[in-house]
Parts: sequence; C-alpha cells; structure tokens
Amino acid sequence: MTNETAGEVAKLHLDEVTGEKVSKTELKKRIKQRELEEKKKAKAAAAPPKIAKHTSAEEEESNLTPNQYYEIRCAKIQKLRQIKKPDPYPHKFQVTTDLRDFLKKYESLKPGEHLKDVECRVGGRIYTKRVSGTKLVFYDVRAEGVKVQIMCQMQEASGSVPFEDQHDHLRRGDIIGIIGYPGRTAPRSRPDEGELSIFATEIILLTPCLHQIPSEHYGFKDQEQRYRQRYLDLIMNDNARNVFITRSKMITYIRKFLDEKDFIEVETPMMNAIAGGATAKPFITHHNDLNMDLFMRVAPELYLKMLVVGGLERVYELGRQFRNEGIDLTHNPEFTTAEFYMAYADVYDLMDITEDLVSGLVKHIAGSYETKFRTQTGEEYQVNWNKPWKRVEMIPALEVACGEKFPPGEELHTDSTNNFLKGVLKKMKVECTPPQTNARMLDKLVGEFIEEKCINPTFITGHPQMMSPLAKYHRENPGLCERFEAFVCKKEIVNAYTELNDPFDQRLRFEEQARQKDQGDDEAQMVDENFCTSLEFGLPPTGGWGMGIDRIVMFLTDHYSIKEVLAFPFMKDEVGQGKEKKTAAEVVDVTPTVVEGIPHK
Repeated sequence: MTNETAGEVAKLHLDEVTGEKVSKTELKKRIKQRELEEKKKAKAAAAPPKIAKHTSAEEEESNLTPNQYYEIRCAKIQKLRQIKKPDPYPHKFQVTTDLRDFLKKYESLKPGEHLKDVECRVGGRIYTKRVSGTKLVFYDVRAEGVKVQIMCQMQEASGSVPFEDQHDHLRRGDIIGIIGYPGRTAPRSRPDEGELSIFATEIILLTPCLHQIPSEHYGFKDQEQRYRQRYLDLIMNDNARNVFITRSKMITYIRKFLDEKDFIEVETPMMNAIAGGATAKPFITHHNDLNMDLFMRVAPELYLKMLVVGGLERVYELGRQFRNEGIDLTHNPEFTTAEFYMAYADVYDLMDITEDLVSGLVKHIAGSYETKFRTQTGEEYQVNWNKPWKRVEMIPALEVACGEKFPPGEELHTDSTNNFLKGVLKKMKVECTPPQTNARMLDKLVGEFIEEKCINPTFITGHPQMMSPLAKYHRENPGLCERFEAFVCKKEIVNAYTELNDPFDQRLRFEEQARQKDQGDDEAQMVDENFCTSLEFGLPPTGGWGMGIDRIVMFLTDHYSIKEVLAFPFMKDEVGQGKEKKTAAEVVDVTPTVVEGIPHK
C-alpha cells in the first residue's frame, strides 16, 4: 500500500448501521435520510386509522355476471314477497302526473325554486341510481318517452317506510311510484345550472326488474337480440319506440282519410278453404273439429269485392296477411296491408287518390314532402313525395331498355312469347328461376330495368292481363289490363286496378292461373267458385287498391329492414338456447299454484 492510499483510507468513517466505511459527506447524507424516515414512521403511527372506502351495493353488483345478478336479485325479491316489507308487486299506484306535461309545465322554474304545495304522483322506470352518502339518492326515471331526475333527501322523506328501506332494494330497471313536488336543483358548483326534478317525499317499488339492464353508456345494440327481446329494445332505445309511435300515427291517418271519403272498415276471414286474392304461396293450417285443411289468407280482396256486390260500395280493411315465401330485408311471412274497394271508380281515379293519400300522409308525418332514405349499402335517396307522380308504361319502357320489339299485348300469354322472353333474358343476362312462365319472366325484366329507376314515387302501368288475373282488360290496348303499381326507392308500395267484374272473363283468367299452377307455379291462384258466383249477381264498375303498411313505414322512418318496423318480426329458433336457463320461480324454488282449465264458452 502506498502512502497516498493509506492516507485516503484514514479519512473514511464507519457507518455503524451497515458496517461500511464511507466518506464524511456520505455518512452525513445517510444519517439525515434515516432521520427523515424515522419522522415519517412516527407521523404515520400517530395518524388516525384510514377508513376503508365504502362501496355501494350497486357498485358491487356491477361486477357480477348476468346469471349471478339474476339469482341474487331473485332471492332478494322472493324474501320481499314473503315478508311484504314492502310488497314488491303492489296492486295499484295512483298516477296523477304525466311526465311530458310535467316537463313542459315546470320548465320555467328557476334554480333553487320549489313548489312544495304541488303534489306530483308519477310512475316510471329507473335508468340510473346515484347514491351520495346515507341521506341523499338521485334517480333518472323514464316514462312516456321522456326522462326526469328524482331527488330523494332523508329530511324530506315521509310515509310508513323509513328512508333507507325505501331505497336499499331499488335497482336500475325497477318500476317505481314517486310522490313528491316539482323544483329545480341549485348545485353549489353550478348554481345557475339547476336541473328540473321531482323532490320525492316517498318512493314505492311497483315492479322489480330481475335482470341487469344494459348501461346507458353502452346501450343495447345487438341487432338480433333487439328483435328477439323487443321489450328490452323499447326500454333502452328511444328510436325503436319512435318507430312504433310513427307507425300508429300513419295507420290512424289512413283510417281517417278513408273514413272521411265515406268508406266503412270491415273485417274478413283470415282462414279460407281457398287461397285467393293474390298471387302468393299460402300457409296451410288445420281445423280439428271439421278435419279439414284451411289456408291462411294471402289477401282479403275476394271477400271485399263480394261486399261491394252486396251493396257496401266503399269498403276497406287494415289487417294481417300471411304468405309462405322468402324472408329478406323487405319481406316477412306475416305483414300488414290496407286494401279498399270503391264502386264506380277506375284505375285513373285510384292514381289521384293514391297521390292525395300518400303525399298527405308524408306531409303529416314528416312535416314536408321530402324525406331521406338510406339503403343497406349506404346509398342515400332524396325522395320527393309531392304530386304529380311520374307514370311509366311497362312494355314501351322494356322495349327501350332491351332494344327489342315485344309481341303485341294479345300475344303476351302465348308459347311463342315464352320463347321470346327466354331469349331476351339470355341477351340481357338476367336470370329467372323456374318455373319460367311468361308472367314471371316479364316481372323479372321489370324488376331489373324499370323498378331500379324508381326513386321518387312512380306509377308503373300497362301490365299484361296474364300478370293480373283479377284486373279488368285495358279499354284501349288489347292484351293489357288497367292496373298500376306505385314504386318508391325501387320498392313497391301500392298495387291497384280497375276490377274485373265480368264473370265470363274472370273464369277464363282463373283457368289460365290453373294452367300456370300445373306448370309448377305454386303462387298461382286457384278457382274460387263462390267468388265467381258473386260476380254473376253483378259487381259494379269498381276500383281496388292495396298498400303495404310495413314498407311505407320503413320509408318514412328511414329503415331498410322490415324487422325494424315490426314489433315482433319472425325469427328462427336459437339453437340450444333456453333449455338450461332457469325461471325466476325455479331459482327460488316457488311451487306453482294449481290452476284448473275451464273450457271456452
């Protein structure tokens, strides 16, 4: 060791804690750090113990799986059912205040203003619950399509049930009765931004919700589940509710329009021995007592015309039809139509009525004659419903589109025309699935080259007679009939014609349909002898009209899928679903009450 090294070692000091030899500066630094740590320990020891953060029952339950929540909730409600404190399913709660009126009437209240002498009694469903300590609870409640805040304070509570017991068992989704008074809050942080609220004096559970409802943040957006659980869709999505309110308004408008024109509404059978009135494949059902098969109606047309024969000269029916055909974005096996029959009217009168009815309906619902419609592929159509509507003759329009001269009208039903149409289909590269009848091939061409251009309302006229077995022949063009179809956004919304009232001609038309059925067309109509007989008593010159309600609702609510405008659209069974799921009664082991069936009298 050199003298220099020995001198450096002599300057080091012993750190008694670690046993190391360090410089004087380092030792001072270590001693100071240890003193600070000792002070922190002493301060922490002298501090009062920390209170664990309180977690509300709602927060704890938010971490449960849906099945766990369901079972726990069922058990709690079953206990309430047993002790009746409170009864979770009371018989009656008197509602005196409509929330829509409440929001309008008291929107002028100023922050901090309360009307304690005004009693409000409201029923609604809880969407959010916010607990602030043990003496303050907030709810967001919805009813009649609107939302209001409910503010519950312990000092305001009344009734036989203590404040805590009124609120502990309430959860999102529960339906409650609220007794309170109107006022506007005045939060300390935002004194000028108070929210119109009901200051509750009593909250009563009316019906508990046993399931977790989706949060308002994430919502309920799964399309298939929305259709299967329409009740939950309506609970969570205002748009779904608005669609069905709009649908109801549209049906009311149509009824009013026809009633004001002296039409009477009637009801005709939904089960028939013969499926007639439209070219469609029917559903078959069975009557046990009579041991006979019956057809669910595909259209009410024949019955309605028989009523006109009987002297009810203006009749209409709004009702369900059933067709055993494909399901797609615009077709459902059961659907709603409006049909009317008007004595002493023809197809030209019906065009005018259609323009008046539909354009007036659009103005009534949308507030304008112009609407927007978005397709599944994202195309957006600007639709002008104002009259007059464009009119297109079918055969001349096809001749222009295909570059071919079509056979004259009186030959359109022949075998030679069948060969001609097959050639046109091949030339235009259009496929038509069997059976390739003249009517089906023409309809396919119309769909490809005329309907595709119909964005604004358009009348397609001049149909061949063999496409329209119930329509009267054209007064000027042999082989054609007096019929129109109204199309919007490439889809049919109305079908109408001057009715065939010649019993001789009608029987020939039915026989042609029978020939098409023999060729394999399941949709062709059968001969209805009773209807033919009724024509022999005399059907006055009559105009007949039909409109698909579901489709017009789709256009005016901007939905490209028919399932969006049907409350309960047809859905395939969910494979493997529902077998393992327990009911609420099974979860809590409730024995069902014995019920003895009483025969219908």
